[in-house]
Amino acid sequence: MTATPRSRRERPAKPALTREGIVAAAVAILRAEGLRKVTMRRLAQELDTGPASLYVYVRNTDELHAAVLDELLGTVGPAPAQGTWRERLEHVLTAYTRMLLEHPSLARSALTARPSGPHYLNLIETLLALLDEAGVPRERAAWGVDLLLQHATATAAEHAGEESPADWQALHHALHEASEDTHPHIAATAGALLSGAPETRLAWAFQALVNGIERTAVPD
Repeated sequence: MTATPRSRRERPAKPALTREGIVAAAVAILRAEGLRKVTMRRLAQELDTGPASLYVYVRNTDELHAAVLDELLGTVGPAPAQGTWRERLEHVLTAYTRMLLEHPSLARSALTARPSGPHYLNLIETLLALLDEAGVPRERAAWGVDLLLQHATATAAEHAGEESPADWQALHHALHEASEDTHPHIAATAGALLSGAPETRLAWAFQALVNGIERTAVPD
């Protein structure tokens, strides 16, 4: 017996499309399937609509990915109330890096994404306020924030893929077997080149960058 088709009037109405709802659905797909699946076609399927309907709210996939990044920046949180300005700055930057490390596919996209939403603005405002608290001139702080976020993003992107133990072993062997005759500096520092826990190296890098930002004037 053939089932009688349901009238459109009997079907529950679909919720109206909104930019917020589209981004929320994209974040859900990212968490479940990775950034490669966050496409207009996949998103339209999830929202039971056509891809053309989404372009009213999001211009293209790049803008969609930037919006997803901005949404996840909301999990970074504000600077802690306690600690020196350096400690609080490092806390925020580390939280940003960890957020990207939790979403490996997004980390590499973040190198070229251009978020402009409220969470991104909050992050920039927080970093600028901490550098202002330290007395860093505004021009240096403006360039410095860009440099700090670039390093944090690149660090997360570097570790975004599956790391091969064989590759690390090959690198370790090449550095430690380097000849003092042909590569004297590598031979003298082979142990230091790969030393330190990732968290320690990340903290050191932020400290080194902040020291440079404090002391290096922006050219006219």
